[in-house]
Amino acid sequence: MHNVAITGTGVSTPDNVITNDELVEAFNAYADLENAKNAAAIEAGEMEPIPHSSADFIVAASGIEQRFVLDKDGILDPTRMSPKFSPRPDDAPAIMAEIAVDAAQKALDQAGIAADQVELVLCAASNMERAYPAVAVEIQSLLGAGGFAFDMNVACSSATFGIQTATDMIRTGSVRTALVVNPEICSAHLEWRDRDCHFIFGDVATATALQREEDAKGDHFKVHSARCATQFSNNIRNNNGYLRRAHDQMEDRRDMQFMQNGRKVFKEVLPLVSQHIASHMEEEGVVADDLKRLWLHQANKTMNDYIGKKVLGRTPEAGEQPNILQDYANTSSAGSIIAFSQNSDDLKAGDKGIICSFGAGYSVGSVLVERA
Repeated sequence: MHNVAITGTGVSTPDNVITNDELVEAFNAYADLENAKNAAAIEAGEMEPIPHSSADFIVAASGIEQRFVLDKDGILDPTRMSPKFSPRPDDAPAIMAEIAVDAAQKALDQAGIAADQVELVLCAASNMERAYPAVAVEIQSLLGAGGFAFDMNVACSSATFGIQTATDMIRTGSVRTALVVNPEICSAHLEWRDRDCHFIFGDVATATALQREEDAKGDHFKVHSARCATQFSNNIRNNNGYLRRAHDQMEDRRDMQFMQNGRKVFKEVLPLVSQHIASHMEEEGVVADDLKRLWLHQANKTMNDYIGKKVLGRTPEAGEQPNILQDYANTSSAGSIIAFSQNSDDLKAGDKGIICSFGAGYSVGSVLVERA
């Protein structure tokens, strides 16, 4: 059995940013258009008018202040309210593969790994651009990596499930070097016309390089263990799964985009995640005082604050449970990796932390790491 290390991470963000004020202006214009179009039905009491959104409402509900997106114009068009991606020919890189390669190269550079040393590329994300061929195999080809590649979808937990999968393969000797990439084009499966969720997601890609610890060339984190769990629930659901509405090919059905029962999610996911982390810590003989950092899934600030307090037994101090929501919004599986990538350099040798993501499924994954 081999010890495993995280030797590099990479984050790739689109050029476009949408602030809450910009988003609210577009949404409210859309609401006004729809309410005017349905004025008679609204007057007759046959339907409710679409209420306006506000920047204050968004921050209070989520802690989000802005988000990165691949296409800004389509989302902010009140007559459209969704990104517009031009269909690409089969011989052009897929959108997911393109942003994944940028993040992957950053992770490889940080780790000091050449692409041809990689023996496993795992593309773990909440929505795949196509059913097949696997996006991971395309990323493998674009990078010039060796070995094999495959896709994985465990919604917002995809990154940690991917890390566990890669860790297990390295530990048992199946591969020596692995790359877990998370290209999350969340803007394409968000319903931007729904006031309750129109602000939630943003686009980003992250990547994590993992190796046998003996091969690590510089600063790295030992992977002590990873734990994953699932429990079926319909409270977070998407009945489509691909990026079709963005290509103007999808029937306009609400269930084909991101949907959630937010109150039930809060009630059911918070104890599930807190208990999962506590059990993982107990199995590893780790107590709250041993943890220097919690890198949590970035879905909602209130959720993260609750989990941090529950796990540590107190309110986390500044920096102990970092949030990146305000800048990136919810980026599905990539969120905890962004938090880890941007808030780990200050840890000293022997400092321990937990990377944890959770979401639809329900699913929850946690990775216990230690600064080498």
